[in-house]
Amino acid sequence: MGKTFTLIQTVATAAAFSAVSYWYGFMFGRESARKELGDLIESLRRDDSNSSSSSPPSHS
Repeated sequence: MGKTFTLIQTVATAAAFSAVSYWYGFMFGRESARKELGDLIESLRRDDSNSSSSSPPSHS
């Protein structure tokens, strides 16, 4: 006849899969955001150092 899953086993399996999927998505998303922010900060630093060295800031 074959093995049959009860409703509780099915829900537990789906919950475990969902939790693992959420965890991996969270970790990869966090790493992606960290790299993106790092690149943005680096480009802002380059722009800031280029603009401050080429023209001194004027204080009025």
